[in-house]
Amino acid sequence: MSSKRDLQIASLLIIVLLIAGITCYAAFPPPSPEQPVRIMFQTSAGKVLFGHASHIGEYDLSCKDCHHNLDDEKTYRCSDCHEKTGDDDMPSLSDAFHTKCKGCHEDNGSGPVECNSCHVL
Repeated sequence: MSSKRDLQIASLLIIVLLIAGITCYAAFPPPSPEQPVRIMFQTSAGKVLFGHASHIGEYDLSCKDCHHNLDDEKTYRCSDCHEKTGDDDMPSLSDAFHTKCKGCHEDNGSGPVECNSCHVL
């Protein structure tokens, strides 16, 4: 008789601890990193995964090396200014990425420059 009662108590204790663990996990989320970690760009040629950590840490780049519009201390997304189609005053989003990213890779002799090296997903 006591083994059935012991099983019920153990089951209740497991349920209470599980609920407490889920509540603590939801109430105390891990802190967000100060710098973005990775960004997934959705493109017609395939998804491109960009890692901030490797570019900032390994290549010693600063935010201003890519985000050329930091004059007012706010970081803008590329798509805030560059649209899908460009004109004489503003290159398209695709052209801006290819010029900035591929151009930097070619100039520094590091990083992928072939289409299927970036558009892999």
